[in-house]
Amino acid sequence: MKIKNIFFVGIALAGLTSCNDYLSVDAPSKYDNTYVFSNVNEINRALNGVYAQLLSGSTYGDNYLTTFCMNSDVDYTTNSSEQSTNNSFRRFDCTSDASNLRSTWNAVYQGIEYANNFIYQLEKSPLYTPDNSDYAALQQQMGEAKVIRAMFYHDLMWLWGDVPFSFTPSSEAKDYVMPVMSRDEINMKLIEDLESIAPKMQYAHSMKDGVERVSKEFAWAMIARIAMTAGGYSLRPDVSGNSYGTMQRPANYKDFYQLAHQYCDSIIKSGTHKLNNSYPQVFVNECNYTVVNDDDPIFEIPFTKNTSGNIGYLHGPRLNMNGNIGVGSWGGASSNAQVSFFYRYSFDQRDLRLKYIDGLWAYTSTTNGAGQDSIAVNPNFTYTLYNNKWSKLWSTTGLGSATEGGDGINFPYMRYTDVLLMNAEALNELEGPNDEAKENLMTVRRRAFDPTDQPQMVNAYVDSVSATKESFLTAILNERKWEFGGENMRWKDLVRNNKYSEALYYQFLRYLIVAEFVGGSSSDYEDAVEAYDNVTAHKEYLSYMPTNIFWRRTSNPNNPSVFPNTSIDVLEVYNPWWQTVRPQDDNTNNIHWQGSDVLGWWNDGAGAPQNQVLYSLYGFMRGDVNGNIFMIDGNGSPIPMPHPNSVNVSNLPVVRYILPYPRDIIQRSAGAYKNYYGYLN
Repeated sequence: MKIKNIFFVGIALAGLTSCNDYLSVDAPSKYDNTYVFSNVNEINRALNGVYAQLLSGSTYGDNYLTTFCMNSDVDYTTNSSEQSTNNSFRRFDCTSDASNLRSTWNAVYQGIEYANNFIYQLEKSPLYTPDNSDYAALQQQMGEAKVIRAMFYHDLMWLWGDVPFSFTPSSEAKDYVMPVMSRDEINMKLIEDLESIAPKMQYAHSMKDGVERVSKEFAWAMIARIAMTAGGYSLRPDVSGNSYGTMQRPANYKDFYQLAHQYCDSIIKSGTHKLNNSYPQVFVNECNYTVVNDDDPIFEIPFTKNTSGNIGYLHGPRLNMNGNIGVGSWGGASSNAQVSFFYRYSFDQRDLRLKYIDGLWAYTSTTNGAGQDSIAVNPNFTYTLYNNKWSKLWSTTGLGSATEGGDGINFPYMRYTDVLLMNAEALNELEGPNDEAKENLMTVRRRAFDPTDQPQMVNAYVDSVSATKESFLTAILNERKWEFGGENMRWKDLVRNNKYSEALYYQFLRYLIVAEFVGGSSSDYEDAVEAYDNVTAHKEYLSYMPTNIFWRRTSNPNNPSVFPNTSIDVLEVYNPWWQTVRPQDDNTNNIHWQGSDVLGWWNDGAGAPQNQVLYSLYGFMRGDVNGNIFMIDGNGSPIPMPHPNSVNVSNLPVVRYILPYPRDIIQRSAGAYKNYYGYLN
């Protein structure tokens, strides 16, 4: 059952945060310096106010799933602009006056301020003492606030690197301007803070609201995630501020991997989470507001139906109701959180996750001549495809035909599969692919394959990738790629392992060679891409790319394990990449295959690929209509792209994924803050 009491509570919350002028946070007045929490109910309501900050559309409610989910070889958004813009974050092209920068920055610091105030007030409350019979419960609540604070800081640093940092409420701070601290120092402070409180917290299964509240397991998992980030690579600034900086990791990085292993191991050995539910059932449960406390989810952000959260609006098949709100009970959906066209070709065809993460059709409401409404299903084959893990359509109760956002579907911020794969990655870095690391990987893959396929696709597969430390790391990162599509994970995994430039380089070339093939010419880059993607082992890459896709409308299988919504029609798609013989038409039911020349990626008039091919990675790599391809060097200048046959992927330019501080924040700091990474202040 979902939490019902995460909301803003007038008077109690009105006293919890102060208006911080330098942050321009619109927050209520705080308790004055003499006020203390006087009863447990008041503390409960105040903690709800901390949780409520997670629900903002500027962070976890929307922006972290779309606006700031950076382009990779999994999550992808195209862009056709030939010019630099101020807010194209996903293609690494923005300026410090972009509006989303400030809204997200302010929402994060408001959340931090709520947490800081709660922790400060609880620490000085006379109730927070071992003599109080409620002390254990209050320590649990202290831990919840500290973990949420760590979430805010951790995700903030992924976007901005070194950031202003303080554990002190702004009203109690000595410095009017919060000082910028290095991410290394912040990570250590967060880890130490969580290590001190985690032993005093409760397991999810023993808590009334389960995984919708912060638990001991989640505290441990956050320590592991922060440690993995701290031990990995990240983009560090050039002190001159002119260049994009360099990718670096700390000299003692193995200490952090050891710490990550320690806490992942604690979660695994606790036995409080398993992978009993099937992969799709995890997300269908969330779409139906069903909370399971001992399975894959370790912490779900508890959005409220018809009030907060857009995950089912941003994912799943697009729903275009065309104003006919009487059709269906799900309302519209933008489905803007999409995945790369090529993502589906990285999967093994037997992988059960594929059909739930790769959507090929959409729905539109229509009205016939008699005024009757119906829902039509149509193919969707373009540069990106829908991510079907979540959808408003998967809800059996519906949300009302006029709704759009605010679907209230929980987001699984931390999953047990993440813990297993973090542990495997940490162990591999420390010892290579030992038995424990291999078992972690196999545990994740067992759920992804039918039992009849498991001997080959689990045991034999893991043995085959365990020859070296490098091959095992590749397998782990691939598994994370297949497991976490749409969860804002892939670009972070690539950064942490200093593989982001390499992945984007080949992602650009995939779109380019298919566009050139559609345009009727061969590509100079085909052989290199096929070799990198290891597709020559079964079929040539371009010969079987579906420039012409065959599909047919068919009745719903009425099996929620196949397609969760059993009341609307679906499409059957013939995929020549995997199928050598197209199934026959079903003449009995008048179901026929239809061909669609779907990949219009070539502009005949310009004699060049379409702009979406050329400019979607604008700040890292782009082309032009004259056939030139450029990479953006560390000083922001376009340079001719080296041919893959001669390129050293370890020497590619860095990806400037770090964002600039918002311009008005710099101005308010009176010169204390400065942008690096080649940004203007």
